[in-house]
Amino acid sequence: MSFDVFTISALVDEFTDTLVGGRVQDVIDVDEMGLGLEIYANRKRHYLYMSADANRPRVYLAAGKLRRGLMKPTQLGLICRRTVEGGIVTNVSQPDWERLLQIDFAGPEGDVSLVIELMPRRANVLLLRDGVILDCLKRVGPDENRYRLSLPNHDYVPPPPIRGQLAPGDVSLESLRRIMDAVDKPSVQARRVLPGRILGMSPLLAREVVFRASGRSDAKARDCDCHALLDAYQALVAPLLLRQWRPGIGYEMGVAVDFAAFPLSFLDWQASPSMSGAVSDFYGMLGSADAYGEAKKPVRQAIDEARARLSAKFSSLEQGLKDEGELRTIRQSGELILAYQTALHDGQKLLRAHYEPNEPELIIKLDPELSPIENAQRYFRRYEKAKAARKAIPALIAETTTELDFMAQLDSDLATASNWPEIDDVIQILQERGHWQGKNLKRIGGGGRQGPLRVVSRDGYVVWIGRNSRQNEKLTFKTANSQDLWLHARGVPGAHVVIRNDGRRIKDSLILEAAAVAAHYSQRRNDQRVSVDYTRIKFVKAIKGAGPGMVTYRNEKTVSVEPRDETALTE
Repeated sequence: MSFDVFTISALVDEFTDTLVGGRVQDVIDVDEMGLGLEIYANRKRHYLYMSADANRPRVYLAAGKLRRGLMKPTQLGLICRRTVEGGIVTNVSQPDWERLLQIDFAGPEGDVSLVIELMPRRANVLLLRDGVILDCLKRVGPDENRYRLSLPNHDYVPPPPIRGQLAPGDVSLESLRRIMDAVDKPSVQARRVLPGRILGMSPLLAREVVFRASGRSDAKARDCDCHALLDAYQALVAPLLLRQWRPGIGYEMGVAVDFAAFPLSFLDWQASPSMSGAVSDFYGMLGSADAYGEAKKPVRQAIDEARARLSAKFSSLEQGLKDEGELRTIRQSGELILAYQTALHDGQKLLRAHYEPNEPELIIKLDPELSPIENAQRYFRRYEKAKAARKAIPALIAETTTELDFMAQLDSDLATASNWPEIDDVIQILQERGHWQGKNLKRIGGGGRQGPLRVVSRDGYVVWIGRNSRQNEKLTFKTANSQDLWLHARGVPGAHVVIRNDGRRIKDSLILEAAAVAAHYSQRRNDQRVSVDYTRIKFVKAIKGAGPGMVTYRNEKTVSVEPRDETALTE
């Protein structure tokens, strides 16, 4: 669900036809990472939305009026009001084969440009004058990127040029064979090979080409017929090179999973009247509360069934755990049978005897088909089996309890999942741990795995938020440093939140704000107050054998907070 070069090209054509010559009547601070422009052109008001969201960067003409979502405008919004508002849109362009879109204005203070960079994790919206950055939505200093600063009063440095890739018009049977023959691992899928080798070849476009050529989007590179691959490529790409767009949205299991400027035959395809319409509808559906309700149902059912099986296993283990008194009685029964064997007669079914004079009489069942020695041996075997179980069962009970706790975490992960990759993470973990009944599913959806959410607080502290089990695991044990501060809602499934220790003292107010975010991304997100623990990363340890992100910790302190989302850190 990311913008490829052809989606951007389609938007350039659309904006050129719709916006060029129009006057900017208003600049709207929609959200922390989103800026809007009201542009009057062709006797109609148009609302252009630009977002530098790290996971979902986007630009499109919104269907309805944009609303101001911030109490305090962003710095970029303030400067745009001075330099863009009242100006005329003079040009819309895209550098060759780049995921950038540039809009030029003849503004009240001279010519300026807005550059929208649409690369996930590196997304930005920058305002330029004569190639110098006036400001941007996301400031990037030398500590994050030494070679490409995004700061006011610095020259704008575009992304490095693409080198060593085939021009789309130069793709031939021989070049495709060379690309496929260079693959040395038999398990590599063809759709993973094509991006990076051909200009404009996004993962989505590659997936569609491979599907059209082979009938499956996960076909291995070594299994692909290069003739069929070339035919599919030319049939799909030739209209795009002629700027013949066919925008729409692809659906899977009734859920919108991707948009494109070309039909996606491996999904259920629904055409849209414009590229903006497809993008706007797609993100509008993502933003609805029920966007993934139907897709989550079978996953939630799998979690519920796993919990039921684990609970039954737990009860069975508890029943099989014999207490010390019952163990002793089994052993004493065998010993009494041996002691009284000469007094037992054929066919006897019960033996009543005292093991100790001052203890109650034992009533011992006998198998009349067995000899006294065989009856005694049967009790001794039961005793050894029960004794062995007594040693093994506590560990099995602990293991089952841990797995039940992990199912609760997965249930929380599913509840907060807001896209296909996050739902898919839950499915994959269920499959890996043997809790997915029936045929295993391959990775689904139209996007790659997302990492933990990175937020920079108003004071410049970096805060990371892991929103599911896999992200928690990565954040706590790979991303974080030993002296970083770690937070988690106490006693319930939820997010790992990490405040980066950059050498400054971490303020108590920041701890409370990060704790509010940890509470929001937990199972108790709807409570008025939530207890949240915090400690240093070095005191957080993974639970051996447990699911990803399951930890123990010590030396913690606890605060009580009201749950709030990540805007608590930036407002």
